[in-house]
Amino acid sequence: MEDKGIRTIEQVRRFLEGTADVEFEIETKADRYEWTEETLRRFRYLEPGKAEKGLLLRFLEKVTGYSHIQVKRFVRQYFETGHVRRRKPKKRGFIRKYTEADIRLLAATDELHGTLSGPATKKLCERAVKIFGEHEYERLADISVAHLYNLRRSGTYKRRRVHFTKTSPRPSVIGERRKPRPNGRPGYIRVDTVHQGDLDGNKGVYYINAVDEVTQFEIVCSVEKISENYLIPVLTDMIGQFPFIVRGFHSDNGSEFINRKTAALLNKLLVEMTKSRPRHSNDNALAESKNGAIVRKHLGYTHIPQLYAPLINRFLTDHLNPYINYHRPCFFPETITTASGKQAKRYPFSSMMTPYDKLKSLPNAERSLKPSCNFSRLDDIASKLSDNQAAKLMIAAKIKTF
Repeated sequence: MEDKGIRTIEQVRRFLEGTADVEFEIETKADRYEWTEETLRRFRYLEPGKAEKGLLLRFLEKVTGYSHIQVKRFVRQYFETGHVRRRKPKKRGFIRKYTEADIRLLAATDELHGTLSGPATKKLCERAVKIFGEHEYERLADISVAHLYNLRRSGTYKRRRVHFTKTSPRPSVIGERRKPRPNGRPGYIRVDTVHQGDLDGNKGVYYINAVDEVTQFEIVCSVEKISENYLIPVLTDMIGQFPFIVRGFHSDNGSEFINRKTAALLNKLLVEMTKSRPRHSNDNALAESKNGAIVRKHLGYTHIPQLYAPLINRFLTDHLNPYINYHRPCFFPETITTASGKQAKRYPFSSMMTPYDKLKSLPNAERSLKPSCNFSRLDDIASKLSDNQAAKLMIAAKIKTF
């Protein structure tokens, strides 16, 4: 550790105020104990007045990460023995299974993938070992979901990673008001728009978020405006990015989709068009949930001028869409009948997989693919990069784009 720039009480005060240009990190407990003893000896802690001692205590707390009570114990030990040493336990405690390195690896994985849920993170660790041969994840692959959250609350994890981002009343005859019926087949997509915010009266870019109901295969596109002239080319490109044939198109009742040009495009592609029903708020819930979990999480809420829509669209097409479809695990529901005869949905961990893996697991999945696509080609895309490599490339492209 390098802290040669702090030698006086005044330098300690400036460090605590955040004006001193000093950066360092202590990794292990042994280093923290050794540094604490050296600091107490360097500043001759037993000689200064009460105010100076208070500054030194705050300095020790901030650097070591220990509580005020623990630091006071260090001072008492130093006063009595002249040293700060770790006390050996009187009896053997629990054997620690997950090391500091495992916790730092978990923090790095969460940073890459945006802190997914515990089950999704566990699935990533399993995939890292079983599919991509990343053996440093072997212990994390066997962790329980509950204990994974415990590791996220640990001091090592927190030191490694800290977080501080009108419907028209006029009735329209376009589209049918009903819930889509995919019957287990891919190709029935739920579509919604997300606005990137206003600034001084100027509109930001819009995102078109389309999610397949069965596989959760998702395509996000960016568009300058949601008028028909801008929207039709983007919808055509969006439908083209799905590897399977699109059979259904479900949206809410917004005029950006419920219009004659969109209806003509879907009729040309032989796509069935449906729209949400009144007093059925869950009709488009899948797309709404993905708006928060994908679009807002990766693109945020800050205003982005409309002229950058083509640049953002290239990032979405080349990086974000492949990542979320081939490398990001999702929950898939199973419907069970309870003892009272009601149907309830469960989300077992065993059924968690990526959208592409879900597509491959469907019966007769090859029949749903477009003539230009086949699983051999899609397997090459899925296995070209590991989950972590895909996340790193996506993050690097995001930083470069924004």
